[in-house]
Formats: sequence, C-alpha cells, structure tokens
Amino acid sequence: MYKYFPHKRYKHTLEFLETHISKSESILDLGVENPFTKIMKEHDYKVENTIGEDLDLDTSTIENSDATVVTAFEIFEHLLSPFTVLKSIKADKLVASIPMRLWFSAAYRSKTDMWDRHYHEFEDWQFDWLLQKAGWEIKATKKWTNPTKKIGIRPLLRWFTPRYYIVYAVRNSKD
Repeated sequence: MYKYFPHKRYKHTLEFLETHISKSESILDLGVENPFTKIMKEHDYKVENTIGEDLDLDTSTIENSDATVVTAFEIFEHLLSPFTVLKSIKADKLVASIPMRLWFSAAYRSKTDMWDRHYHEFEDWQFDWLLQKAGWEIKATKKWTNPTKKIGIRPLLRWFTPRYYIVYAVRNSKD
C-alpha cells in the first residue's frame, strides 16, 4: 500500500473515493490503466478501465459496462463532448475530478502530444451545471490546491488558488 503518494491529488482523490464509494462496488474508470488505477486496486477496489478508445466517438465500453460506479479522473477536460459521455453512463454513481480553470494561466496544451491537451477547463459552477444537465445530482464536492516549489507570481498563486475539483454524484431519479 502507498504510504507516500507521488502526487498530492492521488491522496485527496483516494480519500474522497473511500468516503463515498464502498469497496464492494465495481468501478469503470474512464481512460486507460494508469498509476491511480493501480492505487485503487491496491486499496481493494474492483476496477476495469476503458481501452483507449476515443470516447467522443465511441461510448460502447461505457454503455456495455455493468459497473455500479464510473470514475473519471482528469478526463472530461480532454473531451470535445463530455455531455455525451455523461449521458451514456448506466451506473448510478459517478466520481469525477477535473483541473479547474485558472485565471492566471492559459489552458494546458502539450506541444508534443496531440491527445494531451485540454479542450475544456471548467470553473466549478460550469462542471456542476454540465453534470446536472446530463442527469446527475451532486452529493459532495471538494477542491484542493497544487502548489509548486518554483519561484514567481504564478507559482505563488498556486498555493492559494484551488486547481482540482472532485465531485460525487448520483443518477438523478427523474431520468
């Protein structure tokens, strides 16, 4: 088990997940297997991942999953249409996190990896609205900062400005 997390967000994400999701539930984690998938498995969660398909074009893995929970950790900002993905989820529970839009920094865009770019960077109210419009009822949220040890105005602002936002939501009973 991890005593040291390579990223602060892993620690916060796991604490949030453990607060809201039972280890007896099955999870479909959107995105390919990654270091956090391994952390979830090491903490006794039953996790399967999507296989790298373009979720904007192919939601069949989501639609065919029998998982009771869907997790999406820093995925929705990469999609052109997160609404379509959110509507295709059959599970009744969702835990999703996003990097928040920072007023002092442009949206992230890798110059070398065409897929490692943010199409959306949400403010918390925008992400809440997207979830509600897609039929989800938000039950809990949390934000945290992502400080760096660099010198400058923007690194200083990262000590006080939340960078990550996580949500636990359930399928709206009206849908």
